[in-house]
Amino acid sequence: MATHDNTVHPTLIGSAWPGAAGSWLRMAILAIAGTVLLTVSAKIQVPFYPVPMTMQTFAVLVIGMAYGWKLGGATVALYLAEGAAGLPVFAGTPEKGIGLAYMAGPTGGYLAGFVLAAGIAGRLGEKGWDRSIPMTLAAMVIGTVIIFVPGYVWLAVLIGSEKAWAFGVMPFLLGEVFKIALAAAVLPGAWKLIARFRA
Repeated sequence: MATHDNTVHPTLIGSAWPGAAGSWLRMAILAIAGTVLLTVSAKIQVPFYPVPMTMQTFAVLVIGMAYGWKLGGATVALYLAEGAAGLPVFAGTPEKGIGLAYMAGPTGGYLAGFVLAAGIAGRLGEKGWDRSIPMTLAAMVIGTVIIFVPGYVWLAVLIGSEKAWAFGVMPFLLGEVFKIALAAAVLPGAWKLIARFRA
């Protein structure tokens, strides 16, 4: 009979900063640092074809895998709470609006997908999926799909399914492939660095 591997591996951040894993101060510092990284990743546009890309989906998934599902999900939830409170943390804010009004707009579904994706990516990280290139690739593909499905569905409700696909999915696919490949290099590479420093 097949058995499931329920082993929980140390997370990347837990190995890089072992400390007191349950320390509230440590978790608060990491969560706030994560929201800063998410904000920066939303604001910087990288020239790409066919449209400029932000690094936000990359940041969401890497934070999830590096932090684990609880802290990763909580960090992204805190980021959304900052945005809901009116802080200009999202892409296009404050120019395109702020707060709950912005979150109910065209990107609302993607924002909702961020929390779920970070949690699932974090769980996969705890299973050790971020330690090899093939498994990291798989985890990043899963996480990206989890972000885009609610994003597409919500946008389809607002503007129709064909336009949602044409404007909310297709232009970003090449960029997502690039970010998935980048994560597959960065995360296993970070594990190798940690192992080298410990040697």
